[in-house]
Amino acid sequence: MKIICATLNAKYIHTNLAIRYLKAYAQPEYDVELAEYTIKDPVMNIVTDLIRKKPAVIGFSCYIWNIEETIKVIKMIKKIDPSITIMVGGPEVSYDVQAWMETVTDFDFIIIGEGEETFKTLLGELEGAKRFEAVPGIAYRMQEQIHINHPLHKIDLRELPSPYRFAEDIPHLSKRITYIETSRGCPFSCQFCLSSIEVGVRYFDREQIKEDIRYLMKNGAKTLKFVDRTFNISRSYAMDMFRFLIDEHLPGTVFQFEITADIMRPEVIEFLNKEAPPGLFRFEIGVQSTNEYTNELVQRKQNFDKLARTVTLVKEGGKIDQHLDLIAGLPEEDYHSFRKTFNDVFAFRPEELQLGFLKMLRGTGLRIRANEYQYIYSDHSPYEILGNRVLSFDDIIRIKQVEDVLEKYWNDHRMDYTIEYLVGTVFPSPFDFFQEFGSYWESQGWSKIGHQLEDLFKRLDEFLQSYSIKDKEIVNDLMKYDYLAKHKYKPRKPWWEPTLTKNERSGFYQALIKNPSHLGDLELDEKDLFKHTILEPISFNIDHYIHHGTIKREPHMLFVYFNPKSNIPTLISMDYHSAPLSN
Repeated sequence: MKIICATLNAKYIHTNLAIRYLKAYAQPEYDVELAEYTIKDPVMNIVTDLIRKKPAVIGFSCYIWNIEETIKVIKMIKKIDPSITIMVGGPEVSYDVQAWMETVTDFDFIIIGEGEETFKTLLGELEGAKRFEAVPGIAYRMQEQIHINHPLHKIDLRELPSPYRFAEDIPHLSKRITYIETSRGCPFSCQFCLSSIEVGVRYFDREQIKEDIRYLMKNGAKTLKFVDRTFNISRSYAMDMFRFLIDEHLPGTVFQFEITADIMRPEVIEFLNKEAPPGLFRFEIGVQSTNEYTNELVQRKQNFDKLARTVTLVKEGGKIDQHLDLIAGLPEEDYHSFRKTFNDVFAFRPEELQLGFLKMLRGTGLRIRANEYQYIYSDHSPYEILGNRVLSFDDIIRIKQVEDVLEKYWNDHRMDYTIEYLVGTVFPSPFDFFQEFGSYWESQGWSKIGHQLEDLFKRLDEFLQSYSIKDKEIVNDLMKYDYLAKHKYKPRKPWWEPTLTKNERSGFYQALIKNPSHLGDLELDEKDLFKHTILEPISFNIDHYIHHGTIKREPHMLFVYFNPKSNIPTLISMDYHSAPLSN
């Protein structure tokens, strides 16, 4: 009996942990083949590949991001070969099971919830007596009737075999994200989240997890992401794992965690700031909303003052990048309240701020109580909201405009100094900048086309001209600095028109050759100066702004050397009235 476990990942760099658990648990009785695709792959290509493998059984791992494409694949497979048994499992199909079985008649079985033991038991019955009534945790069809057997118990996670040690995965470990699970469940009850449905937290064997991480690093894994819903719920456990990862990590490895910031003790952060190498850890923190009433309605316990303390201390440590999440559309969070939430969180200046929109996930308390808040939402995954009684569809569209430019201009860090000046000095608040720019962006039709780096600078410049801001000269100079600082090589044609004539540039270079002390430690000959540098007059002392955050107006010359050996630019700001410029 040929058995395949398949899934459609969101991106190639992702891997699916669930099907690896199924394969590991099914051994040695069943040799399961894994097949991973992406939601961007043509359906025909996926179906062709699966059919050519000549399976008797295919199990699909289903999520909100892949269910629509997965169903297309399944329907085509069933048309080609109806004898292939189709199983589906995963969070997207574990709830509303009756409706799924009625809607998608090509599903032969749904595995409900935790699937490892159920999957193996079901394989045994398919191969044997077919007593499906004896398999807990499945939905199936018998004589055109739908039957649902509810799960009986949770698995002892300490007894699960490792899903990380398949030889076929080794060639891909360095190129893809490796997901690590050290616990299941969540101690909190947030009504918009599927994790709230499973009460309590269960842990895997800690020493086995450490052995698996050693194995993965030894075989090339570079990015390891922990999928635990609250990695730091146990302080002693988190400290032990942090210590282990600091002591035994290999160079170039990055570990990502979802943490609950308001329960993290200051001494833990102090330990990380002192002991962790820069860039080793990355924290994802779900803030979602700073509206206390909203959090109360969704049963989300959050102490914002303690959360702020944690985020600030981590930021000050300079060792760990932070990814903070917001959700627009939670109960009683209107447009103006969300503006405050956004500004509250942006004030931390996280390395990444993710602006998401509420999704009414099957099985969650908020979906069950949707009528109470007059939610309207899409019937198809990902079930994103279209409005509620305090947030109109027009408001949602406006916030989506914020999301678009936030991703391009903050999260990608293409012009940090420019954005910092705009949100802190020019516009009333960060949200107002991103909203005004986002609305202009959409009005120009730019959301429908692609963008090169130069385009992003030109479009911000065009928006600021239309907005008639004060201090446009300062903003332009900051944009030039950000643009040049991000280049490894001397750009052939910057996004602005050259300020200096050829003769002015040549005169400056000749003066520098006579007075090389202005270049500090740089030792450049005439060829280096002309071939690998850029000069740009600016209206203020940019070094003073970078170090002190205030504008000191005095003409300067920005000198940028693009080192062809290191690909790291050197930027020097020189007083316009000092030698060699005065010569």
